[in-house]
Amino acid sequence: MKVVVQRSKKSSVSVAGQLINEIDEGLVLLVGFTLDDGINDIEWMVKKIANLRIFDDESGVMNKSILDVGGQILSISQFTLYADTKKGNRPSYIRAMKNDEAKKLYELFNKKMNELVPTVPGVFGADMLVSISNDGPITIILDTKG
Repeated sequence: MKVVVQRSKKSSVSVAGQLINEIDEGLVLLVGFTLDDGINDIEWMVKKIANLRIFDDESGVMNKSILDVGGQILSISQFTLYADTKKGNRPSYIRAMKNDEAKKLYELFNKKMNELVPTVPGVFGADMLVSISNDGPITIILDTKG
């Protein structure tokens, strides 16, 4: 499981010109699953994201988590995180988990994330327009496989 975490001031997701969800201060998560991901990957990732200290404290040091600042999460499914670009110029997505399985894990991930932090999703499998006001910019890549 791979997640790109971006600290955000304000972000949103739209599909076909219709606003689906938006957040104010918080995190935007680009979430991808690979072939052998499961519940253990989700549990590790949820704990890691909730406790990741990438928000400024009173001294301007990144020492607070999203739990500390009371932020929100916008979670976007992103199978392209598992693009293989080693051969040729057209990415291969053979390592990305298949649609039905990935959707189940994505929904479970969002449910577990929402138990700790208010979390809203995009639309799984849709052509989405994601607007991210990356604060910092702070972008961190987390991978349960190393």
